[in-house]
Amino acid sequence: MKPCSDSSNKGGSFMSKYVYPAVFKPEYEGYSINFPDIPSCYTQGDNLEDGIEMAQDVLALTLYSYELDSKEIPEPSAIQNIKVKKDEFVSLVICDTVEYKKMHNNRAVKKTLTIPAWLNEEATKAEVNFSQVLQEALQAKINKG
Repeated sequence: MKPCSDSSNKGGSFMSKYVYPAVFKPEYEGYSINFPDIPSCYTQGDNLEDGIEMAQDVLALTLYSYELDSKEIPEPSAIQNIKVKKDEFVSLVICDTVEYKKMHNNRAVKKTLTIPAWLNEEATKAEVNFSQVLQEALQAKINKG
């Protein structure tokens, strides 16, 4: 099984969507969840629904961290190859690191750019929001690849 992707690996970027098997273990209150393929990737939830949400969040956080550090992202195991104890079960968990990044790393950064004076004058007269135009242009450029 390979991580699924809707983005390419251009410019050293990583995939954005991943699917990994997670082991859910019932606890006295809720569930503990771990990802056998990813060391130190575990969480807990108060109930099954909360556990699934927490699993998606910790998976996205961990893989996003791997991406930032240019760490190799491990291949997910096939779900049928995961060994569990009697009271545990395995479920696939999906995450999207691009969406995670948008939600958790949306701080503004200042960029200096150079444009022709005439273009600056015309855009200023037209009350163009330079930051908004640049953001939209960059998003369009990135999405076109």
